[in-house]
Amino acid sequence: MTMKAYALFAVFCIIMFLPQVHAEQTVSIIMEKTTYTYCEKLFYTIKVSEVTGEPAIIHIRDDTGKGSSAIPVQITGLENPIPSLIPFEKEVFPLGKYFIDVEYGNSSMTAEFELVDSANICIPGLIKPIMSNWLSGNISDGFLMDAFEKYVDSKLVSIPFEINESNVYNIKIPEWVKNIGYWWIEESITDDDLGKAINYLVNSKIIEFPTETENEI
Repeated sequence: MTMKAYALFAVFCIIMFLPQVHAEQTVSIIMEKTTYTYCEKLFYTIKVSEVTGEPAIIHIRDDTGKGSSAIPVQITGLENPIPSLIPFEKEVFPLGKYFIDVEYGNSSMTAEFELVDSANICIPGLIKPIMSNWLSGNISDGFLMDAFEKYVDSKLVSIPFEINESNVYNIKIPEWVKNIGYWWIEESITDDDLGKAINYLVNSKIIEFPTETENEI
């Protein structure tokens, strides 16, 4: 074996027996923005250095330490968008700072955002399944209006009629109005748009409420 061959062989052996060095796995949180108001939806992206097949574990907490239970999120790429399915509601989320804690393998990261006051009024999340049931024909027109009267802020939707057990079945909504409901479910229109549409339909008597005589019967 020549000297050149010996040298190449020695270099090969050194490379083979060097300790393997792996880059440390990392995770980071990219916030869409750091200030939110009521009716907006939280959106952020979890960025990782490698995909291991394990889920990331998320906790969201307020500045008092009160927070959600562990939320597992499957990591399928180096960047993973995490959109919230529900908006911030005044009845559920107090104003102030919030923190997003993400654990992925041996790495962890925390990001923060603030929920600030605004004049925004949104439709509570519980209205969506009620709307879906109405669109499917599982509940009557009156029960949909009753839900709006009970659960939606009157500044957004005003029902100038007291709905009760004796008149709930006498309320009539034209079939074509369901198109508006579908647009809202699909988020093609906003809560404010839906509220204005319902107010217009009520004030224009397109949504029919029973008369005082019918109510007494």
